[in-house]
Amino acid sequence: MIGSQLRDWAELVAWCIAGVWGIRVTDLVKNLPTLPDLSQQEWDVAPVGLPSLVVVVPARDEAEHIAATMDALLMSDYRNLLIVAVDDRSTDATGEILDGYAALYAGRVKVIHVTELADGWLGKTFAMQLAMEQTESEYLLFTDADVLLSPSILRRALAYAEETEAAHLVVMPTMQVKSRGEGIVLGFFQILGMWATRPWRVPDPKAKRDSLGVGAFNMVRRDALMEIGGLEPQRFVVLEDITLGRRFKAAGLPQRVAFAPLQVLVHWASGVQGLVRTMTKNIFSGVNFNPLLMLGACLWIVVFCLAPLAGIVWWTTTLPCLVVMCTITMAYRTMGEVSRIDARYGWLYPLGAVAFIYAMVRSMLVVFWQGGVQWRGTLYPLRELRRHNSPMQWERAAARARKLERMKE
Repeated sequence: MIGSQLRDWAELVAWCIAGVWGIRVTDLVKNLPTLPDLSQQEWDVAPVGLPSLVVVVPARDEAEHIAATMDALLMSDYRNLLIVAVDDRSTDATGEILDGYAALYAGRVKVIHVTELADGWLGKTFAMQLAMEQTESEYLLFTDADVLLSPSILRRALAYAEETEAAHLVVMPTMQVKSRGEGIVLGFFQILGMWATRPWRVPDPKAKRDSLGVGAFNMVRRDALMEIGGLEPQRFVVLEDITLGRRFKAAGLPQRVAFAPLQVLVHWASGVQGLVRTMTKNIFSGVNFNPLLMLGACLWIVVFCLAPLAGIVWWTTTLPCLVVMCTITMAYRTMGEVSRIDARYGWLYPLGAVAFIYAMVRSMLVVFWQGGVQWRGTLYPLRELRRHNSPMQWERAAARARKLERMKE
């Protein structure tokens, strides 16, 4: 009797998991292709009015990559452009390399040197804030020092932002995969992203939970950014790119997401170990350093991604678990068409799932051991980080702002 009830419950749970996967992946297959592709001919145009743009490139100890990034930016065919590179207390040759570009391209490149970090700020966000304060432009693009932009992507993105009246535009980067391990981890990462945010719902102001920000390409209208208080409200936030998207969403300002395959290239980290080290800084902050939420996320991966694989060998749950495998395969194929991550990595997704669980647990343990986040030679205390990294604070701040506006009216 007990064995029969156990089989019934196992089958019910397995079908529920399969149903949830089916709904989400069907939504993905139906709606992801509706997002614009800025690499297409229709966007090979100039923006109306040729608005001014400042590209902000924070760089700390990026001597290995910064020259390639600057060379790519200087090849841009959009001319109403100023490149502002911020040397954030680098201990290598980054500052000297940037000074060389500023001397050679006077009027097109400006370099800001940060010698001391301001209290209460993370290094990258402070660098971005300084660049914003010391320039004037209609648009700002926040990117990273290891990102390669095609010559036309700035023009295309501005044309799309102007046409759609976007206050915040994210162009999804193409991840450069240089090893099988990177492909396994990044392939699974994009599947997790599908669950975290539906990119096609980001423009919908009613979809409060669907917001997006990407460090490789966060373009904002300056007046809109100033309307939500600039970068000061997120001065001590680890995931500054995602938080920027959340703040625009909470404020109800228009957001847009676009793809541009091979137009925004980024190599996130070298090998599985490099990816895990990078995620050690980021992942725990995504749940506001809450261990219960982190362990819950690990459990979700086990139940929704690994358990169905084991369930295939039990005849009671074989069919629903096969359905899950098929939906995951379809998700890899659909995402791979725009991300250019080989869909065949889907066959190895369990390894990606295990790597992510390891990275999540490691992130939590390392942060607790260190008493905060250690990044690029600076330790940011956990107590202060918790005060500033809650995603709910942006919604509360936006609600207060809306209430004040109604009172003024």
